[in-house]
Amino acid sequence: MAFKPQSEDESAMSEINVTPLVDVMLVLVIILLVTAPLLTQSVQVKLPKTTETIADTKQQPLQLGIDSQGSITLNKNPISNLGALETALKSEFAKDAEIGVHLYADQAVVYAKVAEVMATVQHAGISKIAFVSIEQ
Repeated sequence: MAFKPQSEDESAMSEINVTPLVDVMLVLVIILLVTAPLLTQSVQVKLPKTTETIADTKQQPLQLGIDSQGSITLNKNPISNLGALETALKSEFAKDAEIGVHLYADQAVVYAKVAEVMATVQHAGISKIAFVSIEQ
């Protein structure tokens, strides 16, 4: 490729020089080939064993169930009415403000009953409610 003096031709050069691009790509391929085997190797370490276990500080969520007849259970203990449920939920909320509720409801339960129970949970101050279903 010869250079022309500026005075003879004022048009832009239309050739693309790909040599720098090829040089950069070859360097990247070499780096990849060198570093790839290093990424697959692992170091064998023998970890020390301890006798103490770390206690689970997070309390399990409350299990709130509604069966097909509409009776309510809290952690598998029967609850007589919504007032008793709210009292029990408030006492649990006083122990742990971050507690949640897992709501199990039979498919035959009228939705109004589920809505009443959800409102009771909300009135007790608990805002974390999860609906549990069974995969078919």
